[in-house]
Amino acid sequence: MPGSGVPGSGGTGPAADPGASGPGAQLCHLYRLRPGAEGEYERRHAEIWPEMSALLDEAGVYDYHIYRHGLLLICVLRTRDGYPRARRVTGASAVQARWTRSLAHLFAEIADADGEPLWAHPVFHHAGRPPPA
Repeated sequence: MPGSGVPGSGGTGPAADPGASGPGAQLCHLYRLRPGAEGEYERRHAEIWPEMSALLDEAGVYDYHIYRHGLLLICVLRTRDGYPRARRVTGASAVQARWTRSLAHLFAEIADADGEPLWAHPVFHHAGRPPPA
């Protein structure tokens, strides 16, 4: 689902399948904007609907960030109760459907040729040491 929603399930293996990730696991998916849509996309997210934020909370989505590099959007999130539950809650929501429709004209690419979300797969992680408290 474009924007601040939770995308559909997909993938072909444990590393590619967000459903195989448990609660708290970090997930990442990508979108590509249409040229010229950057400003409207950022404005819409700066003014996200309160009911959309409430839906993300209800779905258990937290630590959700969207980064933009040119037309590429990188979405990173975690879920309290696992991705499948978050997807069920947002997928059944009229608010999510309305949000998605309202942003659809901004996107050039939201899925692969098979209709699967553009999941980014972990390649490297360095936890490091946090700064002293």
